[in-house]
Amino acid sequence: MTRVLCLGEVMVELSLEAADPTRASVGIAGDTYNTAVYLKRSASELEVAYATRLGRDRFSAMIRERLRDEGISDDFVTESDDRLPGLYAISTDAGGERSFHYWRDRSAYRTYFDAPGPDLEAMATFDVIYHSAISIAVLPNEARGRFLDWLANYRADGGCVIFDSNYRPRLWPDAATARDAIERAWRTCDIGLPSLDDEIALYGDENAQAVIDRLHGWGVAGGALKRGAEGPLSLSGATCPDCPPAPRVVDSTAAGDSFNGGYLGARLTGVSEAEALAAGHALASQVVQHRGAILPRGEDT
Repeated sequence: MTRVLCLGEVMVELSLEAADPTRASVGIAGDTYNTAVYLKRSASELEVAYATRLGRDRFSAMIRERLRDEGISDDFVTESDDRLPGLYAISTDAGGERSFHYWRDRSAYRTYFDAPGPDLEAMATFDVIYHSAISIAVLPNEARGRFLDWLANYRADGGCVIFDSNYRPRLWPDAATARDAIERAWRTCDIGLPSLDDEIALYGDENAQAVIDRLHGWGVAGGALKRGAEGPLSLSGATCPDCPPAPRVVDSTAAGDSFNGGYLGARLTGVSEAEALAAGHALASQVVQHRGAILPRGEDT
């Protein structure tokens, strides 16, 4: 059985009601969390675990319960005595435009690699480590460097690293810091899942082929370049299937995260590259036709 460890920040989501902004529904979200959920749903035979840091509060308990409900191990979730999960709120104006408001400066995940830290020897027993640019952006600079060094050693010992760009400018002190850290991550991965818009915004590439050429130069030989409605391109040069756009887009939240889950669920269970690309695109097309990051069970098949 292939064992996959997904690492990152999972947050509490408050979705304010448009008709009455004093009322809100509470949810759970986070880029690598979303991918972990869709990965496990897409390939139940995979062993999927999630690595993060939470508090000892009711919301942290809710996150743990949600992970277990999805069949995802929380063995690598650690707890802080004095910090809580990050929080964000979504508000919608009269025209339907959404705004996001974040409270994550004291997120427990920021201290995940502080002493004594997680059990790195146990983490190294996983076949695959999946993380994103958000996973490393939220970490303090020193912890980020130590984690990337550890990943390089893990990979040298035969582990498979999967990285999703997910560049969010507000999480970085400046673009130069982001470029340096994300380049390190690209150079330490086996399967890359970049988004065209992110790569152009951060590195100034002219087009999709320029992105692919740069990543090949950094040693990224496999994976998929996500292009939204245009459909993905294979980083390995495999022929891409016809990927029609979603008939309607209600909410683009987690489009890339769900693509990753569907693609990896196929890829890690021996399906061909073309079929994996189609599976990722099909799942993302379903997700964008609904509100929210996580579809109710049964609607993602």
